[in-house]
Amino acid sequence: MSKALVPAKMNMAMPTPTGSLDSYIQAVGAIPVLAPEEERDLATRLQQDGDLGAARQMVLAHLRFVVHIARSYSGYGLPLGDLIQEGNIGLMKAVKRFDPDQGVRLVSFAVHWIRAEIHEFVLRNWRIVKVATTKAQRKLFFNLRKNKQRLGWFTNDEVNAVAHDLGVKPETVREMESRMSGRDVAFDLDDHDDDAYVAPETYLGDENADPARQWESHDWSEHNSQRLYGALADLDDRSRDILARRWMGEKKATLQELADQYQVSAERIRQLENNAMKKLKAALVA
Repeated sequence: MSKALVPAKMNMAMPTPTGSLDSYIQAVGAIPVLAPEEERDLATRLQQDGDLGAARQMVLAHLRFVVHIARSYSGYGLPLGDLIQEGNIGLMKAVKRFDPDQGVRLVSFAVHWIRAEIHEFVLRNWRIVKVATTKAQRKLFFNLRKNKQRLGWFTNDEVNAVAHDLGVKPETVREMESRMSGRDVAFDLDDHDDDAYVAPETYLGDENADPARQWESHDWSEHNSQRLYGALADLDDRSRDILARRWMGEKKATLQELADQYQVSAERIRQLENNAMKKLKAALVA
């Protein structure tokens, strides 16, 4: 939607603790509600003539409903001002798509759009790590609290009841309950009151990220490879071929296949293989 559709009151600065949010709520509550005939006339002007002034009036008249819906999401611990702002975006999208010929009021049509924007905002900001990604998980996230009858974990009967009501698997209910019961943990040290608390940085460090260790490991690997190739070169052709066929090929040859090739017993091939392996190990540990 064009920026011209954003009403003047929605261009206000972000609500602050000094009372501007209360002032905003009081201001939008004082805007008169549109009569059905007024709403239809404004919607027709917007749809047929692209009258942005009509769109602005429709948005302003319904800001009070956004506040009402946003308050129902206060339990997620997010600022009411942010919830209202996201709901206002949904309202503007609804105004743009509203068809007065469908026979419904704008407020009934806009509820879906307002809630959809608030839902997205809650999912993006409720946790650092997104807790709901699939359709079933998103449905559970916004309905699980409504279905909780007590504190603590669900019983098996409660899990099955919620799963049946929401049309999801019991395993999905348990997984979402576990996710919602968790909390974000700071990676580094902070002012934690619990003496037993150990910051993840103390046990999640990646030792391989040390450039000195990486270079040492690479250098040691290169050194071992050179010694291995040198030891292989010192073997006789038959022993080298036996090791290659037994250990280095995608399809490993059997002792009997090599015995038939070299016209010796399978036991002799095994002895040659063991002797060659001992020479390689001795060269690597020397």
